[in-house]
Amino acid sequence: MSQTKSFYIPAFLVFFLSLGLYDLPVISYLIAWLGSFYIFYLTWFSKQRLTNKDLSFTSQIMRPLFLLQLIFAGFMCCTSIFYFIDHLGYEFFDKKDLSHFVANQKTYLIAKCQRLSLLAHMALVWGMLLQQNKTYNAHTFNFSKTIKKLNFQWLKLAIGFYIIGIAFQLVSGLFQFSIYFSNMAIFCASLLLLKGLIKKEPILITYGSIIFGLNFINATLTGYKEHILINVIILFALLLPYYKRIIILLSFPTIYILLYVLPTYATIIREQAWTGEMTAEQARSEAFETLVSDKDIEDKVAETNWSFLTNRFSEIAMFTEFVAFVPERRDYYGLEILEDSFLALIPRVFYPNKPITELVAMERVYEAGVIERGANVSAKTRPVVDGYLSFGYLGVFLFLLALGYLIQFFNNTAERWFGGYEFGCIVVFNGCFQTLWRGNNFEFMLNNVLYGFITMWFVFIVLKKLQILVPSKSA
Repeated sequence: MSQTKSFYIPAFLVFFLSLGLYDLPVISYLIAWLGSFYIFYLTWFSKQRLTNKDLSFTSQIMRPLFLLQLIFAGFMCCTSIFYFIDHLGYEFFDKKDLSHFVANQKTYLIAKCQRLSLLAHMALVWGMLLQQNKTYNAHTFNFSKTIKKLNFQWLKLAIGFYIIGIAFQLVSGLFQFSIYFSNMAIFCASLLLLKGLIKKEPILITYGSIIFGLNFINATLTGYKEHILINVIILFALLLPYYKRIIILLSFPTIYILLYVLPTYATIIREQAWTGEMTAEQARSEAFETLVSDKDIEDKVAETNWSFLTNRFSEIAMFTEFVAFVPERRDYYGLEILEDSFLALIPRVFYPNKPITELVAMERVYEAGVIERGANVSAKTRPVVDGYLSFGYLGVFLFLLALGYLIQFFNNTAERWFGGYEFGCIVVFNGCFQTLWRGNNFEFMLNNVLYGFITMWFVFIVLKKLQILVPSKSA
């Protein structure tokens, strides 16, 4: 309890300071924005550092308090600064509007959304901390000591996950499960690549490089920037404990370069491949050629990047529209969104007239006027938005607290069932619950959580039956 107290008391003080400065929206925004960096500091770097003590700092980087918090809160809270400074009249930190800035209704909305994001960040981490050090009476499991070469056993599992993932893609109704098995296969391959590099095992290096490489190449065909960034983040996070100095030196310029070129690259892929004018491979070649040889590329990149940083990199613009709509023009949704989320869990075979989840989730987007009906885009909400739409500030706090608690519970369970951090957290937890890295609307997120847990439980039961996993005392 003292550990969580050392977190929530100072975090709440920052939140209430920002809330108390409501009438000074620019200052209120900046305090709330900096508040998320303060939370990072409290959890990772302060004297009362809130990480588990069983592993060193860098050796548990794939746990939720590190990687998931960084991605989830980074996108939710930190990226809004570009939208905000654009609102103030700057472009790439250069003044574009010489008139004197005066705070307006939009400024107040942005500040309010940032306060809500800070509250969500704080609640998410608090939920994790409440569960992080909880003790369990249940058995823990480990890989059997009869397995002489554990890394090669993991190689067999990785290949098995990969085959099952492909097979499930071919079976109607099992596609969702194929995603979880494919994710576990990719994380396992990444872990084996690391193990191979450390122990100089050519087979592990070869397999890990091939699977990770194929996944990365596939990511370059999708037109989604996030898929490429996630691959780089996974690789760097796994390598960090063993190559600290190199990874730290490479990480910032690598992320900068990716953020510099990816918006333009992804835009070309979407314009060419998504419209059917070219195949994905042809669009990728076109994108590379444009980035390398186009004389006007600097102007194109600058224009695309600022649009990306201010609108697509952060979702605060959409958030402000929801906050302006509720409760000013529509009452809070109450339990309506959560009820729809539980109904979406019922298999259609038992509920033939079940509404299409995508349409249900998009209805509140249309209601708020975020996009027009019939527009060929998807603008689904995030957990902080659905929490706010349900019950305002209270909804954000309670739902994100519960989400953080569940996330840490799933990670703890994975580590108990699958022999600890390496396979349990890195492979199984992140493979089955990768969708929680950024979150989704309640309807889809609850579905992902349920079937991700079912997948994890199924793998555990099978490996236990095969005596690959055994209770720790007899391991």
